[in-house]
Amino acid sequence: MSLSALFGREVSLAWGRGGGPLVAVGFYAGAATLLPLSIGPDPERLGAVAVGAAWVALALASLLSLERLFERDYEDGALDLLVLGHPPLELACAVKCLGQWLAAGVPLALAAPVFSIALGADPRLSGLILVCALVGGLAFAFVGGVGAALSLGARRGGLLTAVIVLPLFVPPVIFGGGALEAFGAGLPWRGGFALMCAYAAGAVALGPVAMAAACRNALS
Repeated sequence: MSLSALFGREVSLAWGRGGGPLVAVGFYAGAATLLPLSIGPDPERLGAVAVGAAWVALALASLLSLERLFERDYEDGALDLLVLGHPPLELACAVKCLGQWLAAGVPLALAAPVFSIALGADPRLSGLILVCALVGGLAFAFVGGVGAALSLGARRGGLLTAVIVLPLFVPPVIFGGGALEAFGAGLPWRGGFALMCAYAAGAVALGPVAMAAACRNALS
């Protein structure tokens, strides 16, 4: 299978089964709705935690579609074909994660400024929120792919994936949230943003290698 065909397949499967990205966006909306119900509707209190809460909700929403990233191919034998196919498995894993990011990460990133502002974030942050959510979502997709590959064949694989990847989601949440808070306060913010971009670049570079090794181990 060519890489372009694999990419198209991943996007179509992600959009065509189980509601596609609407499930993740719906979860994101639900989490954003619960916050004011739990801490009260006071605008000052909500504004103080809006960005951080939106980032945590974004990370949790990114988990929803990870379980089936490799499990579906593992069950129907397509993963064996990817291992034996002409494109290196590492490239195939990278393409699958890019498809996952396009199908789920990009819609979540587009929703992030809306929900953040609805919680009380400064509207001036909307552009940076979108960029940070796109970069952070890319990191979530590739780090999450490692967790999904490591949990192949395990019972309750979705829970195991969450246990593996949630600690690895912490750096982009800290860096992205810190950059947004600093920008809103008029402080230097580029350092936190650069660290988040570096983390995402590292995940894109090293994640496919770890995914391919985990997939080969699951098939051996």
